[in-house]
Amino acid sequence: MSATAAILGCSGPRLTAEEAAFFRDVRPWGFILFARNIETPDQVRRLTTALRETVGRGDAPILIDQEGGRVQRLGPPQWRAYPPGRAYGDLPAAERREVTRLGARLIAHDLAGLGINVDCVPVLDVPDPEGHEIIGDRAYGDTPDDVALLGRAACEGLIAGGVLPIVKHIPGHGRAKADSHLELPVVEASWADLDARDFAPFRALSDMPMAMTAHVIYASVDAERSATTSEIIFERVIRGAIGFDGLVMSDDLSMQALTGSFAERAAESLAAGCDVVLHCNGDMAEMRAVIDGAGELSGRAAERASAALSRVPGTPEPLDVAEAVARFEAAFQGRWAA
Repeated sequence: MSATAAILGCSGPRLTAEEAAFFRDVRPWGFILFARNIETPDQVRRLTTALRETVGRGDAPILIDQEGGRVQRLGPPQWRAYPPGRAYGDLPAAERREVTRLGARLIAHDLAGLGINVDCVPVLDVPDPEGHEIIGDRAYGDTPDDVALLGRAACEGLIAGGVLPIVKHIPGHGRAKADSHLELPVVEASWADLDARDFAPFRALSDMPMAMTAHVIYASVDAERSATTSEIIFERVIRGAIGFDGLVMSDDLSMQALTGSFAERAAESLAAGCDVVLHCNGDMAEMRAVIDGAGELSGRAAERASAALSRVPGTPEPLDVAEAVARFEAAFQGRWAA
């Protein structure tokens, strides 16, 4: 069964009749959940089941942003609170990698039990002292090597638990001096500086199944278009210098960094090189316009989508949850206990 090259949100904790009919008609490749969609574990399980039923695919990707810290859609009292990326990087060097993997494995356990099979983690952006705080403590460290090391550990923990990771925000949001949710950042750094610092963690994790773009202009590469809508960035950087051959999805099309109609945003992103586009807010009129610009998931993009889903192991790695939680809490001295 064919799918549309889009990932869409819904408006609340239960599908409306209009949403269910729309999703059945347009068959998006996947869905994304936010806090507005979350009440209880049983409710989330019913919602993920209902979403998949609309498209007739039991493996349809259902995404969530569950990083920890400022960005986590599931939280107390129903779910454990997790630390931001920087907290892992601040652990003693001998512990960082193991605890980062453990935290991601616990997150995967939480998500898989709800029918959520994709997490928008890890953040591979290398922060810059002059960069906007939108990245801030979401970054694992201050160097490309540190970010890559812990980013890979997070990917391994998620995959071991049956959840796909998404590396973001390719090719790097750390230097941006503006929040792309609100405006379009322009990065003036040279190719050499970008290649050595910003691109490096993505190159190190170029074997991962999925990536999400940055709505950022890199003036030394393409002074006109953001990475999401730039064919030059895709050819020279994402598929070129970084060598990423997995599925690439846009960041949210409703962010104010982008301009034009929603149909235009979708069409431009896919024409540039995105395999699928993301629209998050559940606004029906906007989603209909996105679908008008998206078209069918086909060709190389469909192959990448299938390859990404195949990366989920048939049986998750065994996990003694109580023991894992105890180790995790001990590493942070109880700070991040539920």
